[in-house]
Amino acid sequence: MVKNTKEEKLQTIIETERMLGKIQDVDILLERILSEARAIVRADAGSIYVVQKECLKIRYAQNDTLLKQLKPGEKLPYIFFSMPIDEKSIAGYVAGSGRPVNIADVYDIPADKPFSFNQASDTATGYRTKSIYTIPLKMATGKVLGVMQLINACNEHGDVIAFDEDDELYLDHFAVSATLALEHAYLTSDMVKRMMTMAEFRDPKETYPHVERVSEFSLEIYDRWAFDHAVPEAQKQKFRDNLKIAAKFHDVGKVGISDMILQKTYPRFTYKERSIMQTHTVIGAKLFADSDTELDRMCFDVALHHHEFWADSNSGYPGQINLDTFVPGMPLPSAAPVSGSQIPLAARIVAVADVFDALSHRRSYKDAWSVDDAFAEIQKGSGTHFDPEVVDAFMLVKDRILAILEAYPDTHA
Repeated sequence: MVKNTKEEKLQTIIETERMLGKIQDVDILLERILSEARAIVRADAGSIYVVQKECLKIRYAQNDTLLKQLKPGEKLPYIFFSMPIDEKSIAGYVAGSGRPVNIADVYDIPADKPFSFNQASDTATGYRTKSIYTIPLKMATGKVLGVMQLINACNEHGDVIAFDEDDELYLDHFAVSATLALEHAYLTSDMVKRMMTMAEFRDPKETYPHVERVSEFSLEIYDRWAFDHAVPEAQKQKFRDNLKIAAKFHDVGKVGISDMILQKTYPRFTYKERSIMQTHTVIGAKLFADSDTELDRMCFDVALHHHEFWADSNSGYPGQINLDTFVPGMPLPSAAPVSGSQIPLAARIVAVADVFDALSHRRSYKDAWSVDDAFAEIQKGSGTHFDPEVVDAFMLVKDRILAILEAYPDTHA
């Protein structure tokens, strides 16, 4: 029986490794790595960190016990903090040494160990952390990309136990494949960052924090929307992976707009200039028009349609435009509106995320709105500018939206 259980677990690990290799976004991958690792060893909780310069930055934390205390569809608080890579913390020690650490009870760490356990989180939440297995996500070269921490292994009855030798074997094997998938995802991330940097050179408003916030907002909105619509898990995971990247490309078409228009601050646009600026939607879409991948199709949808209006009106753009006859540098041709469910879901979500972020941050031509006023404006646009169900989802994740605002502040005005 035990042999079959081990064989089944190893087969699950192999199948999971194949699935991880298909994930393109680093953050989505990190979250999935943590979820799958916890499932392999029945860990009640866990966290995953990435190495940034000389620090460890937490990316995701999961806790089934605390999650069960929330209402259906709600998430644990959005967490962001950094810690130095040194011997004082367990995760810092593992990142620095490149070696895993298995602790049966973090409240009883031997005195000869250089690290200690910070009980502040347990005190704040009422949770009792006991067993911890912390493992580096290490490349073949020895470079540590991050650290994964599994918390409170459980037996089949739900009792907390120590991580045993089999758990270590499973997790050590899994970490190797997870790191390979992470390396691949970082290549995609680097490509995206280069394109975003290029866009920022052209348009100072397209800052990296703005792009990250819109991407993070979009993911939170979709997760809530998907819960409310009972989207199957596999479908949800594929969509959110693509959305996380596609949202970053919403304004990439601005690279094709003249500097005289793109960087104009005063006086505001003439009618012709505004119409030319609106062609960034078409230019962005054309960058992805000749690909059949699901990611590129979503990038196409988001770039082209994130300025459409939900209600059938001429306020949105570009509408049902013919990309083949479009002439760059010329005003946007008139076209029949694209509205309601004709607008792809990803574009409807990014529309809310983008407008909220633009309202709540200062631009060269306007002051930032208060966060409360920005939320109120999104709510006001429900059913006219925005899909009402998307707005409903957005309002239900308000606390996480606020946390993202704090996590990704503008680095410059």
